[in-house]
Amino acid sequence: MNNVRTVSDTKRTFYSLHTRPINTIYRRVVEELMVEMHLLSVNVDFSYNPIYALGVVTTFDRFMQGYQPERDRESIFHAICQAVEQEAQRYRQDAERLQTLAKNLAANDLIAWLGQTNHSGQDADLQVQLQVIANNSHFKYNRLFAIGLFSLLEESDPDLVKDEKQRTDAIKTIAAGLHLSEDKLNKDLDLYRSNLEKMSQALVVMADMISADRKKREQRQQQATTPVTPPTANE
Repeated sequence: MNNVRTVSDTKRTFYSLHTRPINTIYRRVVEELMVEMHLLSVNVDFSYNPIYALGVVTTFDRFMQGYQPERDRESIFHAICQAVEQEAQRYRQDAERLQTLAKNLAANDLIAWLGQTNHSGQDADLQVQLQVIANNSHFKYNRLFAIGLFSLLEESDPDLVKDEKQRTDAIKTIAAGLHLSEDKLNKDLDLYRSNLEKMSQALVVMADMISADRKKREQRQQQATTPVTPPTANE
């Protein structure tokens, strides 16, 4: 008997947990992230690690920026994690731990650590995770893990990831050290950065539309409340 949860099961669980409607522009973001997490969770080669958690949290936070009502954001994140039978608190805690770690490391030291050319005593758990990944020929590489790696670099040195040569060199070192495909990493991260830009542009357009609509409503209200002065009779 096959008891593996389906995508439909996961979606059904999500919408039973978060019952408020999701704004149209964000619904695709939520469902794509949820489906990606679901497919990984049922893959026999996949195992949770904090870099993946950072990728999930970063993806959600970046693409859900500006979501209204803001109070629904955490409800949505918790529902996504519960729908794939994970704990949102674990994701948040691991992501925050790695973000703090990266902020306190020089970019060169971080790249050497991730690339396994130099080990660090900063975080024993992460060191073990990196060694497991590097030595596991069946490691299930995924886009969210790539985003987690990128987020670590970005936290350590925001300017480095904006510089194409430095970014490319860093990814090359990390890919070699962890025995990952450099080509896949670059393609996934290029797509991620491109999608962030598109989302940012969409939010600007949406904000302009909301602002224009608000002005029209205010003008109509002003016209409705302005008393009409009757014409004076000619004597």
